[in-house]
Amino acid sequence: MQNKKNLFVNAMSDALVQSMQKDKNVIILGEGVTDIKGIFNTTNEALKKFGPTRVIETPVSENALTGIQIGMSLLGKKPILMHARVDFSLLGFDQLINNASKWHYMFGGTTKVPIVIRLIIGRGWGQGPQHSQSLESVFSHFPGLKVVVPSTAADCKGLMAASIFDKNPVVFIEHRWLHYYSSNYDKKFYKTSLTESIDVKKKGKDLTILSSSFMLIESLKAAKILKKYNIEIEVLDLRVLRPLNLKKLFTSLKKTKKFIFVDNGWKNFGVGSEIFANILERNIRLNSVPVRLACKNYPAPSSHYLNKDYYVTIRDICEEVCKNLSVNLNVRKKILNKCESVMSKVPHDLPDLSFRGPF
Repeated sequence: MQNKKNLFVNAMSDALVQSMQKDKNVIILGEGVTDIKGIFNTTNEALKKFGPTRVIETPVSENALTGIQIGMSLLGKKPILMHARVDFSLLGFDQLINNASKWHYMFGGTTKVPIVIRLIIGRGWGQGPQHSQSLESVFSHFPGLKVVVPSTAADCKGLMAASIFDKNPVVFIEHRWLHYYSSNYDKKFYKTSLTESIDVKKKGKDLTILSSSFMLIESLKAAKILKKYNIEIEVLDLRVLRPLNLKKLFTSLKKTKKFIFVDNGWKNFGVGSEIFANILERNIRLNSVPVRLACKNYPAPSSHYLNKDYYVTIRDICEEVCKNLSVNLNVRKKILNKCESVMSKVPHDLPDLSFRGPF
């Protein structure tokens, strides 16, 4: 919540507008893209500049929309389909999984399906079990799809531009609580490689934390607290889930020998499971048992009171770091008290006091 000009939503808007200026075949479609709120104000500028023939409001029919999007791409368009909730996209799975992801393979590489599907994940008051799921691991399972999960405004812009001009179907996943976070980014058009899965956000020597999307923000907050007690955490951002390139993680683990993965979704069959499998298959030796932090293994409660202990917090992260590093009890107590102090400044189901969600 710093410089309003560098917000995540502005970076997304810039990526869409600049891509549409570069190529007349780039089209936005979806439910709410012409609404006054413009999907967190990410589509309003595009609508203003290019009008309703390139920013197209659609009926509520997710499976049909995905099929239309695929058909448009086969005719030379580069359509971006917007779902205001990841949960809605499940209705288009037949088209996405059975058609879009396989088309290039079924026709011997003679045709491409250059589509982008924007999905919003994440928590927040009143969202409940049907509007707050983080389903990154589901999309990442399927060959033929690319899956992108940006955490910063800079990556949002660069990765979206790269996704739009990629020849493959790309699932672009945004956490709703990131939309009003800011970070510096280039105002000119640029692309960020979809083959560089990991970006090192903070260097350290004591332990490696790998996380993505909003959990990266929480991991960085935890690392900041821990640094005050001379605990240096290396924080890595997993911004592309498929294709998965873990070279930077392996390099970090060979240095720190200790590892925590912080997930946005559930632990069972989640992204962390794939990460841990890769570490084991490469026989990377650690000095302590690696840890996965994730949501409780049941659907998210709607209630403000029931969801208080559902999601991973900076306290959870710091507590696991302290256990992993065998931090003495007096220091551990000070660290956890500091976490409680930081967390008490904002209600647990809001990203900050200015948030006016849920949409």
